[in-house]
Amino acid sequence: MNAYSYIIAVCGLIIISYLYNLLAAKTGIPAVLLLLLTGIICREFLIQENTGFNVPQKIVEIFGVLGLIMIILEAGLDLEVARNKITVVKNAFLSALFIFLLSALACATLLYFYLDEIFINCLVYAIPLSVVSSAIVIPSIMHLGEDKKEFLVYETSFSDIVGILMFNYIIAGEVLKLQNIAIFIGSALFSVVLSIVLSVLMLLLLLRINTKVRFFLVLSVLVFLYAAGKMAHLPSLFIILLFGLITANWHLPVFKKLYKWIGLAEVNDVKHMLHALTAESSFLVRTFFFFVFGLTIDINLLLDTEVLLAGSSIVMVLFCVRYIYLRFFLKTHIIPALFYMPRGLITVLLFYSIPETFKLSAFNEGILFFVILVTSIIMMMGSVAFREQQAQVINDEVPLNKNHL
Repeated sequence: MNAYSYIIAVCGLIIISYLYNLLAAKTGIPAVLLLLLTGIICREFLIQENTGFNVPQKIVEIFGVLGLIMIILEAGLDLEVARNKITVVKNAFLSALFIFLLSALACATLLYFYLDEIFINCLVYAIPLSVVSSAIVIPSIMHLGEDKKEFLVYETSFSDIVGILMFNYIIAGEVLKLQNIAIFIGSALFSVVLSIVLSVLMLLLLLRINTKVRFFLVLSVLVFLYAAGKMAHLPSLFIILLFGLITANWHLPVFKKLYKWIGLAEVNDVKHMLHALTAESSFLVRTFFFFVFGLTIDINLLLDTEVLLAGSSIVMVLFCVRYIYLRFFLKTHIIPALFYMPRGLITVLLFYSIPETFKLSAFNEGILFFVILVTSIIMMMGSVAFREQQAQVINDEVPLNKNHL
């Protein structure tokens, strides 16, 4: 293939992804699932044509990190803090925390008895499988009501953060040592304070730069801070989320003392600019990540009996834990939130980040692919069913309204 062939292929993929988004808006079928399937089909086509290709793992990781940053930033810009939202935020956080913890323990126990390996290693593998993917959920909930959409945005964002924090803590070693617990809590608090300071400084940077090229400079700073924080073992995802939250909520009284340096109207302009650009950028990165990840999935692994049994058991555990918590503890947002449990970008990133000392020798990578695909299909089924239910309710109400008139 020459350079023009690659350009045509890249542009064609972006056009197809855009069409998938249109289809998703009409049917409820997640666009990222279609991108995954497109990647799998392309892989099989290349194999049939005897075309040798290799997708480096680092490429998938780079797209994954960029996608994570863009999606978390976009989620932060969408979240409005207000007194009347305290209940939603609390419910979403508790849901993300307890569903994650129960899912991780249940999956770790399942892997422990199934593979007969060290429990802590099984827990390290269970953590990525227990994180709900905001990268898949957030673009797939535009048709939901505002309260359900808001709950799922908060829950999946919290799930990402909790999952990353717990993963980094577990792989640090000596989990139950008091000194390590204190260091972990201290680093989390330090990251929150640092994130607030850096967010205000980045807002100042955006407002003081007079050139047209501003967004990608700030994006580069965010990516740099995230990568540096990861290397320093800090929960640097807070920086991304809090920057979006502070920008979206600059109208709050707590920031009024800063208005003489950073005006409300100016920040609102920055918010609209960031919102538009993050939506475009996250679409682009998400397109390439899920397509490239689809290229890495070996369909033969998904047909393996061991993968089918282990993968089905893990999905069943994840679904049951989510149902029990939503049904008996939360008691709201059960439908369609029950079905919004896909595993995706974070699961892949954390899985590829597992250190050699925690590797499970008997774990089949096909299980990871199986769980990601099946949980995405479950979300698709729930989304389509809920959309049809909403349409049926509207159709049933129209005659009643006419008769009443």
